[in-house]
Amino acid sequence: MKSPTPRVSRKKVQIKPAGIILHIVLFIGALLFAGPFIWMALSSLKSFEQIFAVPPVWIPDPFVWENFTNSLAAMPFGKAYFNSFYISAIVVFCQLLTCSMAAYAFAKIKFPGSNVLFIGFLATMMVPMQVTLIPLYIIMDAIGWVNTHLSIIVPNALFNAFGVFLLRQFIMGIPKEMEEAAVVDGANPLFIFFKVILPLIKPALSAFGIFSFIGIWNNFIQPLTFLSDQDLFTVPLMLSTFKGLYVTDWPLMMAGATISVVPILIVYIFAQRQIIEGIALTGVKG
Repeated sequence: MKSPTPRVSRKKVQIKPAGIILHIVLFIGALLFAGPFIWMALSSLKSFEQIFAVPPVWIPDPFVWENFTNSLAAMPFGKAYFNSFYISAIVVFCQLLTCSMAAYAFAKIKFPGSNVLFIGFLATMMVPMQVTLIPLYIIMDAIGWVNTHLSIIVPNALFNAFGVFLLRQFIMGIPKEMEEAAVVDGANPLFIFFKVILPLIKPALSAFGIFSFIGIWNNFIQPLTFLSDQDLFTVPLMLSTFKGLYVTDWPLMMAGATISVVPILIVYIFAQRQIIEGIALTGVKG
């Protein structure tokens, strides 16, 4: 006799009203957050008259693709892109190194006053950057770094309280037994940091590196304060030159702004998994 074929039970998917409402709210929120970006992208393809038309013209008619070529030709965006890329790369590399070392010290090395020092370190996050601009300008002027990229690279590369906090929380979740095993094998603290700790915190390093890159790429106030030579301008500062005293070429500015966000979108699209993983695992403690 043949054994009866087992029936595969199919569970009906129940759609809950609360889930529908939640997805509708999230969809509306996504549209609200994406609205300015969509308007910027559409405005980059409009003529000057269409941007200020009443009622608003949502879809360009016709599409003015020349705005992008004219934007790139009007200002030396190639040089500005190079400046932003290499400044961001140097700052991100240095912040990953300095913040991870400081985070390891706060998380694993016990010394008198470590908790008080860490709280004071975090307190600097509540100080607006604008408050420190004048003292920082005086220091940069005294050492001759005004109108150089060093005035932007060095202050940002050496210090980032958010990065130290993020990486410290991640390192605290690493079991002590792994470090103890390395010590038994004769490893020194420097070897433990580079060979044991860093490989284990790659998700947090990736997430913080992306946040750092976006922050430095979008940095406007520091280049505006310290740079005066157009050959040294970064992309955000170069975009501001489209705004004149009496008239602003909004189509070209929107086209330039759309081009400027392309690197950030590429970084986020290819690294969103690392961002989610790094943030999700940061709060896990052993």
